[in-house]
Amino acid sequence: MDSILGAAIGLGVAAVGIPVAVGVAGFTGTGIMAGSIAAKMMSTAAIANGGGVAAGGLVATLQSIGAAGVPTAVSAATTATGAVLGALKDVYG
Repeated sequence: MDSILGAAIGLGVAAVGIPVAVGVAGFTGTGIMAGSIAAKMMSTAAIANGGGVAAGGLVATLQSIGAAGVPTAVSAATTATGAVLGALKDVYG
């Protein structure tokens, strides 16, 4: 049952850690931070795409997470999965 507990902890860390890591990289709620890793990624993506950043690409997705956090559906699924894993641990632990 340690694996269930580990999975639940991992889900919680991911739900908090992903937005934090994205923010540290420079993808913020107000846009991409000048001089950051995010700015370098955006520049590279824009050059590769002829001047624009592709919708749905990595840079666009990370900026969405930086601006709004983890989408509600992902957050809800993570919470529900954690609850199920916690219940299974109580039943089988």
